[in-house]
Amino acid sequence: MRERWPKFTPRILEIGMRSTCAFPLRLRNDRIGALNVYRAQPRAYTDDEVRLGQALADIAAVGILQERAVVEAERRAEQLQRALNSRVLIEQAKGVIAERHDMAPTAAFELLRRYARSNNRKLRDVCNELIDGRLQL
Repeated sequence: MRERWPKFTPRILEIGMRSTCAFPLRLRNDRIGALNVYRAQPRAYTDDEVRLGQALADIAAVGILQERAVVEAERRAEQLQRALNSRVLIEQAKGVIAERHDMAPTAAFELLRRYARSNNRKLRDVCNELIDGRLQL
């Protein structure tokens, strides 16, 4: 062990650990980490202990991957909601410009987009100010 992990071994021995076993955190072919188990007695782990350790590692891997999936789904939902909110705002602003200047919605969109780009602004912010009456185009 000292040859394989020269920095790790002295530290683990220093805190009184004499044996270790590492179980891969995996789901099918995905490996996401390891569950490491330590013991103060210098003896080998039994087959039952190894099976139990791997079962616990497998359960932990499922939990970790599930949590990651939930976080990713929430992130995507937030992005989609922001995009939808922006789209609604843009459509409202297009309607205001189209009515105000008697132009087609596509021309109104081009006017909004051109204004936002030429003023280095986000289209969403320009539309928000237009709807709130803080911007006249």
